[in-house]
Amino acid sequence: MNMLIKRVIAIKNPRADNNKLSDLETLADKCATPPLTLMRLMGFFVVSFMLFSVLFSLSVVLRDPPSDAATFFQLNQGLGSDDFDSVELLNDKLLGGLLADGFHEKSCLSRYQSPIFGKGLSGKPSSYLISRLRKYEARHKQCGPYTESYNKTVKEFGSGQFSDSLDCKYVVWISFSGLGNRILTLVSAFLYALLTDRVLLVDPGVDMTDLFCEPFPDASWFVPPDFPLNSHINSFNQESNQCHGKMLKSKSITNSTVPSFVYLHLAHDYDDHDKLFFCDEEQLFLQNIPWLIMKTDNYFIPSLFLMPSFEQELNDLFPKKEKVFHFLGRYLLHPTNNVWGLVVRYYNAYLAKVDERIGIQIRVFDTDPGPFQHVLDQVLACTLKESILPHVNREQNLNPSSGTPKSKAVLITSLSSGYFEKVRDMYWEYPTETGEVVGIYQPSHEGYQQTQKQFHNQKAWAEMYLLSLTDVLVTSSWSTFGYVAQGLGGLKPWILYKPENRTAPNPPCQRAMSMEPCFHAPPFYDCMAKRGTDTGALVPHVRHCEDMSWGLKLVDN
Repeated sequence: MNMLIKRVIAIKNPRADNNKLSDLETLADKCATPPLTLMRLMGFFVVSFMLFSVLFSLSVVLRDPPSDAATFFQLNQGLGSDDFDSVELLNDKLLGGLLADGFHEKSCLSRYQSPIFGKGLSGKPSSYLISRLRKYEARHKQCGPYTESYNKTVKEFGSGQFSDSLDCKYVVWISFSGLGNRILTLVSAFLYALLTDRVLLVDPGVDMTDLFCEPFPDASWFVPPDFPLNSHINSFNQESNQCHGKMLKSKSITNSTVPSFVYLHLAHDYDDHDKLFFCDEEQLFLQNIPWLIMKTDNYFIPSLFLMPSFEQELNDLFPKKEKVFHFLGRYLLHPTNNVWGLVVRYYNAYLAKVDERIGIQIRVFDTDPGPFQHVLDQVLACTLKESILPHVNREQNLNPSSGTPKSKAVLITSLSSGYFEKVRDMYWEYPTETGEVVGIYQPSHEGYQQTQKQFHNQKAWAEMYLLSLTDVLVTSSWSTFGYVAQGLGGLKPWILYKPENRTAPNPPCQRAMSMEPCFHAPPFYDCMAKRGTDTGALVPHVRHCEDMSWGLKLVDN
């Protein structure tokens, strides 16, 4: 013991002179020699404490790796943000309290890793939104599949009538349309469930379980395989007897009977009777229905903001109106581990170690696959005019530079590889006028949209997420693919105008008013006055879209 204490003393003070070391060794000898007096006990305690300090310090140094925060700073020092709150939340895995803790992290890596590989939130969610999400999670746990409350409502399905004592009511979302539409409508259905104290159940369709993690703790959000309506869920349409619009048209709704379920047809082809869903009077009837079956391909949230019955609740939930999809999307939509692997590997390989990331999303609504010269001309006109991409110098082969040049990674997503190849070759064959180094990348080029193919949709979901991780985003008009990317990333994109007659429009693009998606097929009806009206001119925070003049989108006042 004496020798150990002496060695520790020598380690703690290796530069001490011989006299001081001798004195300390003498003290150590006295501390270790009986009889133990009070003074010797105190000396022994001091030396023991020094020994413990050395051992503890060594254990900390050898055990603790660099923190996630340090790693994240290295990965993201080029991202930048104008929003202080965004910087503050970057390495907060719960996104400022938006996400619930307690999930098994390895079952869904993206849920808590997304701030490390991408961005924090753009702004901070309201405390009221966070509290309502925790309340919803408790309700979902109480009412989710195979719970006592769920089993009770399913048991009463066959009777056609429901008792007033039911604790839980539901909205069932039907998997319908392309992936971008599905994501937008899923968020819409969830907000409606939140506003009406319902539980959201999701039709898994052909691939939803392969794309998205479970967002709620302790209970699934997927419709069980033995749900009584599963055999009919894809056959509901406007002619179904349970269709809300048809019931209004035939005047079959009465106050004396409450049907077991109602089908809500809110797709792009819905008629004036279906659109009465957005009137408070019809919400009074629907609030008594235990099961609402919803089919939609529209992001209908802007019209919810025009309903007086939801006005105060929505104002409390979202003081910043343009961040509805951003907050709810980051709360609900977590890529499965297979999809997250695609995101992480591509980001680390091509996007992580650059000064700036630029996303260009190209969607062409044409019967021919392309590529089209007028689309390429429009993309270059927009990105060069707005200084998103640097001009090239076609007069010389080398650009004299001093120091380390700034680097830009350009992520292009398109069904065609032609646009990527042309832009890549331009920056390979000529130097930039600014001396910047520009890398052009495209993860996939599928040729055409393949909605029902699993891996096609996994790659599409990964590319939407990758676009959301960029610093500057350019998107195509009308494209729900771009809407999802801008909303998740909290980005106000440059929107490419839709070409007409295969001619590049001038100007080529416009900056978006907000990061919110566009509602493509809104109703134009004043429920109080019972007449047509311009629903894009009723309140300051609901305006017509930049890319679709009749559409509606949320903006900040």
